[in-house]
Formats: sequence, C-alpha cells, structure tokens
Amino acid sequence: MFKAEAFSPHETLAASLIEHATEGDDGSHDLAHILRVFRNAMRIHAGEGGDGRILAAAVLLHDCVAVEKNSPLRAKASALAAEKASAILAELGWTAAEISAVGHAITAHSFSAGVTPQTIEAKILQDADRLDAIGMVGVARCFYIGGRMGSGLYDPFDPAATNRPLDDKRYAIDHFQTKLFKLADGFQTETGRRLAAVRDQSLRDFLSAFMDEI
Repeated sequence: MFKAEAFSPHETLAASLIEHATEGDDGSHDLAHILRVFRNAMRIHAGEGGDGRILAAAVLLHDCVAVEKNSPLRAKASALAAEKASAILAELGWTAAEISAVGHAITAHSFSAGVTPQTIEAKILQDADRLDAIGMVGVARCFYIGGRMGSGLYDPFDPAATNRPLDDKRYAIDHFQTKLFKLADGFQTETGRRLAAVRDQSLRDFLSAFMDEI
C-alpha cells in the first residue's frame, strides 16, 4: 500500500505523481526502487543542494516508461520517460522551465543513454539511481534481472571468464565486470562518490565470497 509520508518532505508531490511512477511488472524498477532512489537522492541533495521539488519529481517519474533490458529501445528509455513525464507535469500546471529541468534530469540519469547531466538535479538523480545498482541491492537486482532475462548464474567451467569472453547475457555474474564495477568511477557528486565507494566495496566483497563458494 502506498504511503505518501515515506516521500517526506515531498508527500503531496508524491501523492500526485505516484500513479505514473512505474509500469509493467519489473521488480527491479518497481515502487520499492523508486523509494530507494528517492532516499538516495534526498541524502545527496542534503549535501549538494539543488531544487528539491525538481529533483523529487524527476525521481518519481524517472522510470515512468518501462523498457526491458534486452529491448532494442533500451537506450531510448530515459528519453521516452522524459517525454511522458513532461506531458504529466504540463497537465499539472508546471512551468516550461520546471518541466525542462525535470526532463533533462530524467533523460540524463540512464547509463545506456550516454547523456551527460548538466544540472545539479540531473547529477543527483544519476548518482541516486546508480547507487541502487551497486552494493547489496545491486547484487539482488543483478540476479533478479538475470533470471528475468533467462541467464544462468555463471559458467560452471570458467566462472571468472579467465579463458572466455565476458557475456552477461548468458551469465549473470559476468555483469559485475561488464558494468557494475565500472559504475563507482562515474559518479557526479562528492556525496555520491563517497556513498558509492562503500557500496562498490560491498559488491567486490560479495563477488569474492561467491567465487569462494563455487
């Protein structure tokens, strides 16, 4: 059950936007993900500043269009979400400048989009979303998505990809090296980088323990 107070101090905004926040049945981009990213964003916002209302709206709508990881439209997902978010905010009476700010933050948040964030709100959203891809939550999401895409856990004869190319479409564990370990180096804010360093180490500790068990 949705609880607006979880999105304090933007409860009213959350109540008006939450029905648009997610679509589809992807458990790695569900309401729990939105709330985690919101909390990450508010924590970074406290240290970095920016417009909290713009940031909160961008967080709430950054995944309002669902595109599967294996879809040919994946690189366009954030642009599609920004377009939909802009229409939603226009109906609610937001100004063109506010809509543009939210739209840019949403467009730039995605790893696959390759768009450089230009505003502090865009930088914070990108950092907040990427924090949810590393650490223990990142581990859980990696294996969830791997299962959703039909991937195996690992290559039983060469799990570390010592003598084969990395292939995270076939083996979920390969995603650590193809993407997850690269994320901590790309954080935009000082607060985000500090939080990312802790989660990146957790990610590396997990992989080490996992390899010991297999």
